[in-house]
Amino acid sequence: MQTARTTLREPDAAAEDLLSQLGSDTPRLVTMFASRERDQLALNRAVRQRLPADTRLIGATTAGELDNTGIHEGSVVMSALFGDFEVGLGLGTGLSVDAISAGAAAIKRACEDLGVRQQDLDPRRFVGLVIDDGFRYKKEELLLGILEKCQTLVLVGGGASDANRDPAKQSAMVHVDGEVATDAVLVALFKTSAPWAALRSHWYVPTGEKLTITKVDESHTRALEIDGHPAAKRYAEILGVGVEELEFGTPRGFAVRPTALRVGREYFIRAAWSPQEDGSILFANLLEEGTELELMKLGDMAGMTRSFFTDEVPRRVQNPQAALLFHCGGRMWYASATNTAQQLAETLKAAPTAAGMNVHFEIYSGFHINTTLTALVFGAN
Repeated sequence: MQTARTTLREPDAAAEDLLSQLGSDTPRLVTMFASRERDQLALNRAVRQRLPADTRLIGATTAGELDNTGIHEGSVVMSALFGDFEVGLGLGTGLSVDAISAGAAAIKRACEDLGVRQQDLDPRRFVGLVIDDGFRYKKEELLLGILEKCQTLVLVGGGASDANRDPAKQSAMVHVDGEVATDAVLVALFKTSAPWAALRSHWYVPTGEKLTITKVDESHTRALEIDGHPAAKRYAEILGVGVEELEFGTPRGFAVRPTALRVGREYFIRAAWSPQEDGSILFANLLEEGTELELMKLGDMAGMTRSFFTDEVPRRVQNPQAALLFHCGGRMWYASATNTAQQLAETLKAAPTAAGMNVHFEIYSGFHINTTLTALVFGAN
């Protein structure tokens, strides 16, 4: 992997700057993570015109751009991937209307692009990267569509995002070759014999304490009761704070002691998000009555992230060469609120050659999770 970054605003100038940094070799795949306020159509056109015809292009809008020098705002981070792999691309549209069908369409097209049947995807040689319009909140449904005919396929990724914190003004777009779409999901399906792994890292440790979602609303996104008590009041009691302090990203709120779903030995963070005026709690993921979740506690944020890059990545991937990173925007909110954002950004120096973005919720192994860094890492034999 080779990476480039630009802060130039004019699309043609930005494209020239990025591609001049990447050099003259022909990559198999280029990724482009671009700040949302840019003209995405013009940027796509400028980059696509300058790439070789057989180089594939994917990308997304971000809430911050990542490379080995740190976490940036207002820029474009590009990566060029070379090596022993093939990639098929698929785009599914209409997430807000029928997310299951959108996911199914995206994987179907990616498989057709590679010339392979969905039911023949060998999970040892194929891996799927998924980027969706995060503000449609349809990850669980689109994942059902993607995995319907290939349940063992490993997936990793996150939601295209926007640095604007105003929900009324947020929007996201994804790039697939010459197409730029909103309300959509892209699947990049990799086939390779090289070492690879889908990985995830969070900065929490389990406590052994549990809570139970005892009542949810009809949308299955709001917890009305926890442990048989009004949800927000109960969670505030657990944290020893006022309900007004619970909001995710605040120094003493949900981010300090989030909930996690235990799957085998793994803990998938599915944190509460926002207390509501009626005393309920809005979660980012779907909820089911009777679900038992484990309470986590905050660990060493920068230290655990650095160890992920220095210890876990090389342990899981032989000779790591390239990392595509999908970093939860909520991690950035909390790091900023606790004045640790710079320490967090410094950890990227320990990563393999990397490019990525701050996302609106994450995808890992078919789960919709949050407060997590997910990664697709490729190595070398």
